Formats: sequence, C-alpha cells, structure tokens
Amino acid sequence: MMFLDCPAYLDEEGALRCGLPAEVKRRFTMRSSDGPLEAAMIRCPSGHWFNGPIEFLAPEKKGEARSGQCRSCFQRQA
Repeated sequence: MMFLDCPAYLDEEGALRCGLPAEVKRRFTMRSSDGPLEAAMIRCPSGHWFNGPIEFLAPEKKGEARSGQCRSCFQRQA
C-alpha cells in the first residue's frame, strides 16, 4: 500500500492544504509527448480524489521547487 499527502486546497487563497494521507487506489502509465509518465488515482479520508502524474499529485515541500523550475523563481513566488 502506498500513500501520498493529499494535495487538495482547503481555502480560496491556496495557502492551506489538506495534507491527510491519500491512499493510492490505482497506479498506471500515461502516454505523453515526452514519453511515459507514472500516474496514480489517489483518495484521502476527507473524500478528495485526484488522478494524474505522481510528480504533480505530491504537493511540494517548503523550499523545494518542481522539476524545470529554478530555486530562485520558486522563492520569489513563496
């Protein structure tokens, strides 16, 4: 069994995340123009459901930039 932190926003400003452990219900491979992507369907105990590439389902930790984004760009957005 695999878990990810739930990426759902709980407020309109996008500052507060659910963060409950979301169970991976199904894993699969998505096709893309850059090649295959590992994807999943997740659900948290609050009832939030998400489908998509795993790298986009896992909320970024504070001070961690997503791939393809420079650290200084990320710090300016925070």
